[in-house]
Amino acid sequence: MGLSVAMCCNAFLLVLLVVFSSWISCGEGSVSYDSKSISINGRRKILISGSIHYPRSTPEMWPDLIQKAKEGGVDVIQTYVFWNGHEPEPGKYYFEGRYDLVKFIKLVQEAGLYVHLRIGPYACAEWNFGGFPVWLKYVPGISFRTDNGPFKAAMQKFTTKIVNMMKSEKLYETQGGPIILSQIENEYGPMEYELGEPGRAYTEWAAKMAVDLGTGVPWVMCKQDDAPDPIINTCNGFYCDYFSPNKAYKPKMWTEAWTGWFTEFGGPVPYRPVEDLAFSVAKFIQKGGSYINYYMYHGGTNFGRTAGGPFIATSYDYDAPLDEYGLLRQPKWGHLKDLHRAIKLCEPALVSADPTVTSLGNNQEAHVFKSKSGACAAFLANYDQHSFAKVSFGNMHYNLPPWSISILPDCKNTVYNTARIGAQSAQMKMTPVSKGFSWESYNEETASHDDNSFTMVGLVEQINTTRDNTDYLWYTTDVKIDPSEGFMRGGKWPVLTVLSAGHALHVFINGQLSGTAYGSLEDPRLTFSEGVNLKAGVNQIALLSIAVGLPNVGPHFETWKAGVLGPVSLSGLNEGKRDLTWQKWSYKVGLRGESLSLHSLSGSSSVEWVEGTYVSERQPLTWYKTTFNAPEGDEPLALDMNSMSKGQVWINGQSIGRYWNQYKASGDCVPCNYAGWFNEKKCLGNCGEASQRWYHVPRSWLYPTGNLLVVFEEWGGNPYEISLVKREVASVCADIFEWQPTLVNWQMLASGEVNKPLRPKAHLSCASGQKISSIKFASFGTPEGVCGDFRQGSCHAFHSYDVFERYCVGQQSCTVPVTPEIFGGDPCPNIMKKLFVEAVCS
Repeated sequence: MGLSVAMCCNAFLLVLLVVFSSWISCGEGSVSYDSKSISINGRRKILISGSIHYPRSTPEMWPDLIQKAKEGGVDVIQTYVFWNGHEPEPGKYYFEGRYDLVKFIKLVQEAGLYVHLRIGPYACAEWNFGGFPVWLKYVPGISFRTDNGPFKAAMQKFTTKIVNMMKSEKLYETQGGPIILSQIENEYGPMEYELGEPGRAYTEWAAKMAVDLGTGVPWVMCKQDDAPDPIINTCNGFYCDYFSPNKAYKPKMWTEAWTGWFTEFGGPVPYRPVEDLAFSVAKFIQKGGSYINYYMYHGGTNFGRTAGGPFIATSYDYDAPLDEYGLLRQPKWGHLKDLHRAIKLCEPALVSADPTVTSLGNNQEAHVFKSKSGACAAFLANYDQHSFAKVSFGNMHYNLPPWSISILPDCKNTVYNTARIGAQSAQMKMTPVSKGFSWESYNEETASHDDNSFTMVGLVEQINTTRDNTDYLWYTTDVKIDPSEGFMRGGKWPVLTVLSAGHALHVFINGQLSGTAYGSLEDPRLTFSEGVNLKAGVNQIALLSIAVGLPNVGPHFETWKAGVLGPVSLSGLNEGKRDLTWQKWSYKVGLRGESLSLHSLSGSSSVEWVEGTYVSERQPLTWYKTTFNAPEGDEPLALDMNSMSKGQVWINGQSIGRYWNQYKASGDCVPCNYAGWFNEKKCLGNCGEASQRWYHVPRSWLYPTGNLLVVFEEWGGNPYEISLVKREVASVCADIFEWQPTLVNWQMLASGEVNKPLRPKAHLSCASGQKISSIKFASFGTPEGVCGDFRQGSCHAFHSYDVFERYCVGQQSCTVPVTPEIFGGDPCPNIMKKLFVEAVCS
């Protein structure tokens, strides 16, 4: 029938021993692979990995993020290497602060975890210019990501730089370090298909170049079906169970299991139900998968101007198990932790044998792994999206929820089902800690001339002009209007039409904002066409063109353009249409406030600011500044920018990023069922609201007192409504059935108590520093709803509240057995009951 309890216990203890020994090992090691898995020091492993990108958090956050990933059952931390952050100018390297790659990897090593280093150096990653430095675009004769000499020379130089740095710090596993895998290029397969032979030649070159660097660990290429040997080709996507490597002796690896999706300005916020994410991972494992990386495990923040796209939001939360601020996202973190425990219990069988697949019904099947030593593990799957299935397996019956997989580490007892969440849920809140700042303002000059100004005939492309040193480029021209024009006598105003390659545009007529236009991620191009108020004589037309991040993906994206490329015309004049495209235009790169560094501690004193009641509200092109003291505590902080329109914000001279609250999210935010195929448009939130309201303020950027906050508002907003908030747990919930006869606790399986009926327990835990202050809802019976919106059903045990008030109020955490007796007896015999409880944290 299967593995005995004693054998399963021994297998489980062996897994723990192997993992523990890898944590304390400090000698040189080896990394290899076969069809079953990656092997480290001769031992095959099922590896659980999580992406944490070091520049998207702060060094002060790194240890906590890594520790929480470890506690969540992660073995490997995966990260890209961000070329534009490390080599902002040719030959000038930067590896400090958020870009201290060596420090990040050593912290991972100290935590006892491995590293998968995705050198690329193309990253994509919704990162500005895909991770390439902008100067690369201007290397003579260059063409990105193809069989091009200048590009290959630059790519090889940087890749070699990173590999040699890792070697010098002894960070590869073969040197006793944590790096067990590297990646060259990134999702190049679709690009190669478009480019043809030059793409195939480039793939061969990149693979050979990487292998010749002699790291001693395997290299991978993701989404690259023809990855040359010995490179391992891997899968990225929402589901990868269908994937097979291109050679039978390579392991089945999933380098990006998407935990959610990125947020774009103007788009709703995507999220992915954890039941479906767990289902996709279990399905991959049951099909022989041996390496899964969650993209992202912690998404973090696109600080400064690092967001690419264009139109990618500053938040890169990604609905990850650790949220943008580094807090646990529950129940996603906890449910995946339980999944990883179940998978590890199965590891001895998974790495030793191919699965035997047996049909259990029309949409149900079993995958069974049996090793020669007697280890056995089974995965029972129900692919039906709508109905439970009762299946027979061995000598037992199992109830499988829709779209779920049950894991049986001994081929008998279920320790986990992907659709049954045992972990607590949590409701988060943003609590104001500082509001009503005393602001000073400074009005930006409209298209003023300085050393960055020049004049020429015709229109220029924006990126080539600014070299991405700023989001802003002014286009200014003069238009002479004859007093005899018909519109001067009460007719319709002339219509100014401006065609731009993107991404946003503010139009000023004689120094006054006349209108705004902007594109989208799907189509960054824009057209402004509105009536403008012109006067007799000479009129100044000033166009402020704004880039919202450089492209990060696509064939030859280095050739993509931005800015006002025309035509520009005036219609409705006596002469009909007047083409302004080829007349003389003046250009100014950036803003005066940028050139004066008004965002910095030193530069902010270089101009005279308006104070108090004279501060401009709802005025375009306005700089605001204030000072504040750091709030007490250690909760993550953010700025509530909901009263502002579009611009950028700095704390003590460091850029928090772009904000764009005026761009409301449009989409279809309908209720989302976990069951059924997921895509990035299935589960959406924030429709009709700002795509991003809160902007992360790292605690480490603050001084105890006198912190400088500077905001540049392009469009017009009310700074008096800006507030500093702290992110914390508002309440925690448990949602548990009273009795689950085919689900045993993994600890019980390890201890041999599998024959005892499982009486689950409700575990509630507030964050560190918080306590349970009250019970918002409690019902043992047939309650309904979701965390934050529970309702009593027709059956309810009247002592439900009493029990949790007695056990939990005043405690940081509590545990309550889910039995009828503790709630005063069975409120409705012969009915399967459940417990819903929500406890308030404060």
